[in-house]
Amino acid sequence: MEISEKLAILADAAKYDASCASSGATKRDSADGRGVGSAGGAGICHSYAPDGRCISLLKILLTNRCLYDCHYCINRRSSNVRRAAFTPEEAVTLTLDFYKRNYIEGLFLSSGIIRSADHTMEQVVQVARTLREVHDFRGYIHLKTIPEASPELIEQAARYADRISINLELPSQQSLDRLAPEKNLGRTKQAMGRIRVKLDDAAERKREGDRKLRHATGQSTQVIVGADASTDADFLARSDELYRAYRLRRVYYSAFSPIPEPSSVLPPTAPPLVREHRLYQADWLMRYYGFSNSEILTPEQPNLDLHLDPKLAWALRNRQQFPLDLQTASRGEMLRVPGLGMKNVDRLLAIRRHTRVRLEDLARLRISLPKVRPFVITADHHPALEDLDGDRLVARLAPRPVQLDLFGNALP
Repeated sequence: MEISEKLAILADAAKYDASCASSGATKRDSADGRGVGSAGGAGICHSYAPDGRCISLLKILLTNRCLYDCHYCINRRSSNVRRAAFTPEEAVTLTLDFYKRNYIEGLFLSSGIIRSADHTMEQVVQVARTLREVHDFRGYIHLKTIPEASPELIEQAARYADRISINLELPSQQSLDRLAPEKNLGRTKQAMGRIRVKLDDAAERKREGDRKLRHATGQSTQVIVGADASTDADFLARSDELYRAYRLRRVYYSAFSPIPEPSSVLPPTAPPLVREHRLYQADWLMRYYGFSNSEILTPEQPNLDLHLDPKLAWALRNRQQFPLDLQTASRGEMLRVPGLGMKNVDRLLAIRRHTRVRLEDLARLRISLPKVRPFVITADHHPALEDLDGDRLVARLAPRPVQLDLFGNALP
């Protein structure tokens, strides 16, 4: 098979993996006249299109052959798809050729499981090792690791990559038993725990002045939303655990996408894409806005409202905490106001050191006044109590219905 045919197959097979951003990568360049490539530290998250158009990451599988039979995966053992495989040398050559043509800034490499987890991991590590040690490649490398592989191989992967990741796929062992019987949640968490220890050790050595140490700066994972009966509360509870216990950089939520010749245990249709979006919003609230998982969702309401963003939904459930005086409120309290983001909260804190905050200050910061006004007190605004009561507020803040045409497109 020609390498162009392999590329078309294996780049297309890699498109389902969303966890390829480069935030936190070590900044490197080849300005000293040696080596190849550079890594900017953040923002590389594009992937390859088979027709060769502009991309930032060469995103490929080493092979789409796989011993596992995960029902949701198009590359599963029982799937009727064209199979292909790169040799490590071909993957290295492809990466360097694409970089020299200014197509890419880095490599995202994953693989189906062939022969065994260790054999597959050895092949993946060989690609990264050859790029780093033989060709002095200084661009971004993200390696997808396999939890069943030996700890020594995963440690080698971390030595050559900027970011490593292990896909969790589903939030509970019960779901894995049904849809991915070869995968084990406990083994995945053990691998994540070992990676965290190595990342902490590497960070400590760098703080102590070890400038020659080369090691990944973080790990991430991906979960599939809508392939099983897991609720949003299940996903957020698992994400919360991963952030706290394993210090993951990011959990990626990927809406289940029906695949050709699907298994009978899969849902016939994809979940609404807005569900994935709401999970990202809720994840952001946990990571940066001081919300706990139990505040965003409750046992009585285990799924996010698809019509309201999670912060607004929380505010409507906790109206007794509003209106909030922007002149005296703490930063943490202000971050819970719908419509106020982190940067605008910091700007308001700077403004109020010199003058009283007014609605015109919010307007200058391009804050949505209709969204914020019911929840805040300023020098020239104090909402009436009835503004926070009843269904009128929900109706006023909820997105307006959109008229669709015959084909489901929004009318102008």
